[in-house]
Amino acid sequence: MRKRVVVVGGGLAGALSAKLLEDHCDVTLLDPKDYMEVPYARLRSIVEPDITERSLVPHADYLKRANHLLGYAKDVSDKAVVTSTNEELPYDYLIIATGSTYDGPSTKAERIQEFHAENQKLRDAKKVLVIGGGPVGVELTGEIVVDFPEKKVVLAHGGDRLIEFVGPKASKKAFEWLEQHNVDIRLQERINLDKFSSPSHVYTTSSGASIEADCHFMCVGKKIGASWMKSTFLSEKQDKDGRLGVDNFLRVKGRSNIFAAGDITAVKEIKQGYLAGKHAQVVSNNVKRLIANPSSKLCAYKPLATPMALISLGRRIAVAQVPIGTFLGRIPGMIKSKDLFITMTRKGLGLKS
Repeated sequence: MRKRVVVVGGGLAGALSAKLLEDHCDVTLLDPKDYMEVPYARLRSIVEPDITERSLVPHADYLKRANHLLGYAKDVSDKAVVTSTNEELPYDYLIIATGSTYDGPSTKAERIQEFHAENQKLRDAKKVLVIGGGPVGVELTGEIVVDFPEKKVVLAHGGDRLIEFVGPKASKKAFEWLEQHNVDIRLQERINLDKFSSPSHVYTTSSGASIEADCHFMCVGKKIGASWMKSTFLSEKQDKDGRLGVDNFLRVKGRSNIFAAGDITAVKEIKQGYLAGKHAQVVSNNVKRLIANPSSKLCAYKPLATPMALISLGRRIAVAQVPIGTFLGRIPGMIKSKDLFITMTRKGLGLKS
């Protein structure tokens, strides 16, 4: 009898885990969307919605044997997951990959419409406010100033430098590039949306300053999708942010048949898409080994010791922080900015392009 694996969450980590396991066991992917969104392409989709035809990948396109169930997890025991529709999904192995919270549309068609609406909002604006100077805010700002150089863009960030998870050199290079493209960067300034005046389009900062803009884009971190576990036996494995403590094999601590992958893990490393993919490879490999032989030696995950990053700045340029140095230019841009890893992600899911 084939083993049953339930994967909770259909982002990059969950989708890839389900794909890598579907030929080896009975896999059920529980996800509130009917598609997987290539995370690296989300910001380009605002300025160029047409790329969503490839960056939004229906689960049915890449899952040939696994079953996708539309819904959320609302409870879990040591034997089954209970869904938002009160269906019980028994499992022999469980993979938790819920990442960050999601409150968007459930279908690809609706998500495409959402991106077109964001694009129209951007096109109609003369002045744009981007809130948050992490990688999301910096990349979106780069996309806007390259595709719409006539627009005035203000980037407001509460920290004392941009993209703080990377080193000061990378932050400085991104800051200087944005300034050269006429971005008004406001560091150590938070935006109080409660004081936003819609008729006058005036935003108030934490210092009391006023910023006029026709629209804004929120680019601050989302909460971890972990609240559903608070009343379950897994709550004792969660840290203060809700992330799950895991061992070297990405098993939830103290559990031999429950794994976690992606942003939901408490692994001491930055949370990035390509690392979520590496988690999925380790987790799926270990599940396959346990299915073949419960006494198998498992594959250990090695966290990234030094943060690495590729931050796109429009269509051709990127900032790269790698072990050999920090660079800005077309070479790192060729790696990420042109295709945004869409083709690579699709091929990883078994699709041709």
